[in-house]
Amino acid sequence: MPEKPLPPCSILLLAGGRGQRMGGADKGLLDWHGKPLIAWLHEQVRPLSDDLIISCNRNQQRYAAFADQLISDSQDDFPGPLAGILAGLRSARHAQLLVLPCDAPLIDQKLLHSLLHAAGEQPVVVRQGEQWQPLISLWPTQLLAALEDAWTSGQRSPLSFLRAAQARTLDCLQDDPRLANLNTPRLLDQAARAPHRAT
Repeated sequence: MPEKPLPPCSILLLAGGRGQRMGGADKGLLDWHGKPLIAWLHEQVRPLSDDLIISCNRNQQRYAAFADQLISDSQDDFPGPLAGILAGLRSARHAQLLVLPCDAPLIDQKLLHSLLHAAGEQPVVVRQGEQWQPLISLWPTQLLAALEDAWTSGQRSPLSFLRAAQARTLDCLQDDPRLANLNTPRLLDQAARAPHRAT
């Protein structure tokens, strides 16, 4: 039986953080197997959307090659990933917004398809055992008004908002290698030394 068509979606790649664990480096532009991390995500998601958004607060000229839209936080003090998601929901052209971090280059098409096939009126978030991965998630853009209200009330946690929105979970194995976050120099170096298997 052929796989059912994927729903139209906008895609948000989060690359707007301080990079504190990387000594202040812009994580999305760090080299991994000869390409910046953002290029690996771009390669996976480009076939899935005509609305690819990158949230970045610096180096916009370099990120522009990988996006249809660039967005920045409305505040200049790096207020966290929920600010990027809020800006993404404001800018998205489709009814679903697929959110991914820039430092997870092993995410593959199978996982992305599983998220998109779960699309509905509630958000969907990846879960490893008991650990939720709120930055690997699918957000209906109809959540914008609720997120605007939550943000105004002081909410800054994507996980807390997703739980309050009764997000559904997409369960993955605790040690699923696709979900590795290369967010420290040690992890990036270890991954760089390991052979990369193209998906």
